[in-house]
Amino acid sequence: MSMSTLSRFAAAGLACAVTAGCAAPQHPDPRDPWEGFNRGVYAFNDTLDRFLIKPVAVAYDTVVPDPVENCVHNMFSNLGDVWAGFNSMLQGRGVDAINTWGRFLLNSTMGLGGCIDIGSQTGANKIPNDLGTTLGVWGLGQGPYLVLPILGPSSVRDGVGTAGDFFGNPLSLSNTVSNVGLRNSLYGLELIDTRADLLPVTETVQRTALDPYSFVRDAFLQRRAAMVRGEKVDADALPNYNDEEDKAAPPAKPEAAQPAAPAK
Repeated sequence: MSMSTLSRFAAAGLACAVTAGCAAPQHPDPRDPWEGFNRGVYAFNDTLDRFLIKPVAVAYDTVVPDPVENCVHNMFSNLGDVWAGFNSMLQGRGVDAINTWGRFLLNSTMGLGGCIDIGSQTGANKIPNDLGTTLGVWGLGQGPYLVLPILGPSSVRDGVGTAGDFFGNPLSLSNTVSNVGLRNSLYGLELIDTRADLLPVTETVQRTALDPYSFVRDAFLQRRAAMVRGEKVDADALPNYNDEEDKAAPPAKPEAAQPAAPAK
């Protein structure tokens, strides 16, 4: 099957999924006014993942030795640290920027071009950052939640940020690899590497969440809000879904009884 034919089938499948999902929900989340449309795109992404992307990722995870797989993942992650540090600087978080750039230099030299994550082994953990977070720090609201084809969860603000990341990152594949065939192959490898890394997370979501769409949406928005606030988040996994505000506060300890004053 040619790429043009495959593209037409994918476009037709997306159109059908979006059309089927455009019915307005009965109890819409105010953060997700386009939920009907988003659920349609989510269904398309889920179908594409189940029948194409996930099987390839599982095969990749099974066949490729763990040291090689880790090396590939670390190298892609290392290239993103330069842009992450630049965004930390734009946000006025100079310490994060210096730590991120120092981590990049350490991994690029001692870590054999980023193959070995020496930074994390020495306590310099990755600080994920991007242009969408920068726009949020600058005061731009996230806007409505948005599910993008193939790319998945996003928002209006983060969608704009994703475009800026694609063209602005000096070490992105689009800016460093001129050979179209090689560049597209590396895009495919990066996609499969990312999907393989998320296999445990998605298995947990499918197994435990009553509504995977709502779970992913709420977890994504929680993670993005934490990044804007400058809280440390895991670079590769969804955040904790538990609502901290719903946890009951521990009961206050009773004050110790004061001894009675001695009689005069």
